[in-house]
Amino acid sequence: MKQKVLKVHPDDNVLVALQDLEKAETVQYNGTVYTIQEQIPAKHKFAAKAFDKDDALVMYGVLVGRAQQHIAAGSRIAVENVHHAASGYQLATQRRTAWQQPDISRWQQKTFMGYHRADGSVGTANYWLVIPLVFCENRNVEVLKEALLSELGYSRPAQYAAFTRSLVAQQQAGKDLAAILETTYAAGPGNNEQHRIFENVDGIKFLTHDGGCGGIRQDAQTLCGLLAGYITHANVAGATVLSLGCQNAQVSMLQEEIKKRDANFSKPLYILDQQQTGAEQVLITDAIRKTFAGLVTANQCTRQPAPLSKLCIGLECGGSDGFSGISANPAIGYTSDLLVALGGSVILAEFPELCGVEQEMSDRCRSAEDATRFIQLMRTYQRRAEEAGSGFDMNPSPGNIKDGLITDAIKSAGAAKKGGTSPVAAVLDYPEKVQQPGLNLLCTPGNDVESTTAEVGSGANIVLFTTGLGTPTGNPIAPVVKLSSNTKLYQRMQDIIDINTGTIIDGEETIAAAGERILDYVIQVASGTITAKSVLHGQDDFIPWKRGVSL
Repeated sequence: MKQKVLKVHPDDNVLVALQDLEKAETVQYNGTVYTIQEQIPAKHKFAAKAFDKDDALVMYGVLVGRAQQHIAAGSRIAVENVHHAASGYQLATQRRTAWQQPDISRWQQKTFMGYHRADGSVGTANYWLVIPLVFCENRNVEVLKEALLSELGYSRPAQYAAFTRSLVAQQQAGKDLAAILETTYAAGPGNNEQHRIFENVDGIKFLTHDGGCGGIRQDAQTLCGLLAGYITHANVAGATVLSLGCQNAQVSMLQEEIKKRDANFSKPLYILDQQQTGAEQVLITDAIRKTFAGLVTANQCTRQPAPLSKLCIGLECGGSDGFSGISANPAIGYTSDLLVALGGSVILAEFPELCGVEQEMSDRCRSAEDATRFIQLMRTYQRRAEEAGSGFDMNPSPGNIKDGLITDAIKSAGAAKKGGTSPVAAVLDYPEKVQQPGLNLLCTPGNDVESTTAEVGSGANIVLFTTGLGTPTGNPIAPVVKLSSNTKLYQRMQDIIDINTGTIIDGEETIAAAGERILDYVIQVASGTITAKSVLHGQDDFIPWKRGVSL
């Protein structure tokens, strides 16, 4: 019989409903019988004991909230009767870095087929970048996009244009609006098979943004750091950069940030300054000419075998639900542990979603210096949020709350499971680059796209993205593999979801088995034998994190 409820940690005093529970229904877990006092939707939690006002609620073994009123045993935990609460944290005198490494014998001799770069990194893709240093150049970037993509075989088909034409035809034929609105259209996959001029180049990506000037100088420096992270990225063969000339984000600043990440940088890099060049026609034709030359060079790079230690995986969640922390997140946490044991790198970001588990994460840092840095970054972030009239307690979205994540601490404790159990090798502030194998903590927002953008900028050559509600998020240069926390979502949105971990909730698979299955899938994506759904859809989301004010 399928299990109906789950206690995530032995110390918990709330249980998770794995399926809808009815009022007066009795359920059993580990020999204890619970009588349900009201309807409990799947993914939501109910009280394992009676709570008085201000009593602590514990889930994942940590404080996740306090009762706002009396809550009877078997009653649903909701925003109406519980408020966010999390334990304090401080630098511990001892490091807690012991962990049980998983068995990696099956993967020790495995490789993936990647693009080897001069700095020793290996890409899972091979892209050319076109980047503006300032938003004033966004239009010129779009002009280049229009000039290059179709002619070089990289344009995407207008998949729904035929549907629009059918509506126009009906309107011109005199059909009334009601009939037109009832029109259905079976959208096909479109014809993505174009003849590429450069067969070994996966695409040209155009990273427009709204930064580079108008903010504080630190914002310009940070933006240049992020752009340098993309230019030096293992998945990038070279770049064309457009500068206006007078902006805060100067070319020299970008070059300085590139040198920080790769002192011997040798990729093709073409920087064009519009104010020095003059006429737009001269700027655009020069950019096209140089980009074409760069693509000729990039096309000479082909996939070659590489050890799995060259993988750097970003760990992300978005559109999370009450199952995310017990299926998809711990599953990629196990994948994370496998990769760390194999000598690879993983990135756990989204610092607002580590609220409540700060003590555990700081204790897992190998060095006291990194533990101290993590604590300082968390406290500074929280203080800035409070100064803006908000706080980490306001992190859960309406969708999160509707599907069972009613406090930030509940959401965070589940989100942290993505990082597995290995020691923290390094703590990074945005947009620093990963330099250490192992688990890296990267300070980013919880915002899906900003965080994914940051993880890739720090070196992730693949991103594992868990979701319980569904989201199309992708990235211009790194495959974003989407994993559903529940089977219903996978069945409903198979066009954007790559992997189903609802099998864990359904009792068909263990967390370890799912984690191993995910690693096998990652190897195929890294080798180019499987294309992530986000790549198929051209989901090129790119949002830099602006941390300062505008001046």
